[in-house]
Amino acid sequence: MVAKAPAEPNVWDDRPLAVLLMGPTASGKTDLAVELVERLPCEIISVDSAMIYRGMDIGTAKPGAEVLARAPHRLIDILDPVESYSTARFREDALAEMAEIQSRGRIPLLVGGSMLYFRALQQGLAALPSADPGVRDTLNAEAERIGWDGLHARLTEADPISAAQIHPHDPQRIQRALEVLMLAGRPMSALIAEAEAAALPYRLLKLARAPRERRTLHARIERRFHAMIEGRLVDEVSALWARGDLDPDMPSMRCVGYRQVLKYLSGAYTWQEMLHRGIVASRQLAKRQLTWLRAESDCHWLTDEPAPAEAAEELVRQAMAGEAVAVATGLGCS
Repeated sequence: MVAKAPAEPNVWDDRPLAVLLMGPTASGKTDLAVELVERLPCEIISVDSAMIYRGMDIGTAKPGAEVLARAPHRLIDILDPVESYSTARFREDALAEMAEIQSRGRIPLLVGGSMLYFRALQQGLAALPSADPGVRDTLNAEAERIGWDGLHARLTEADPISAAQIHPHDPQRIQRALEVLMLAGRPMSALIAEAEAAALPYRLLKLARAPRERRTLHARIERRFHAMIEGRLVDEVSALWARGDLDPDMPSMRCVGYRQVLKYLSGAYTWQEMLHRGIVASRQLAKRQLTWLRAESDCHWLTDEPAPAEAAEELVRQAMAGEAVAVATGLGCS
């Protein structure tokens, strides 16, 4: 639904438009994206950390050949399951695909539920140094001497912006901020600000697709997981495991659904336990995704009523015309 509550309008500029279509698992993002592609000059870029893997089709709910013929998706099937993929690489790949789409006068439509990817795309990635055990030992020893309150006071002098965002009784974050300062020679807040200053060269329309009631989403998740099992997810995972080069701790094998089926194949879970744990893990994933989404600013929530495709199309057309669109929040799953 299009929110009608009064709100501050977005400030639009002359940058090209990009649309972010976000939502929890099983919320109907793909169906909505395909409808938008058929109505508007949009092209889809997948924002999904599981669909990147070849041969992982059923458990990722990857669009089938018929859907892909109607609405091709970029950034799916780009890696073998034995390979790893970083948030930084996603941002680089997504920006390249967005530039190519925009160069032809079309609109990038980024669709998925990998919220960390969406955040990295919008905010950039701070080039923070890796953890250093020696520096941490030094800081821990100093904390023993003067306390974490004392270290927080030291951080306040050196990096007041970071210190203001960190509670004096949060030793892990105090340690990290001081570690970055010691290793980089610059405040962590400055490094993060530089990453955020590398502004995304697009004006964004952010859409969030979710049913209004959480119980509706939970029912969809359960139906979809059962459908995946009936669609031979166990055979898919068994074939992947038979290759002999995959490990349960690899990112691909830790995807929801695959992890639970692997446990079943190894004898750690019964059939019923695998079903139960797969559904629970999917619901937990959806909860995390909704938590991320509620923290997004300027997000237009699209529920099941009255017609999410029509509402989304209206919003995109307004954005294409350069019109300001009022935003109301708090319309997601409850």
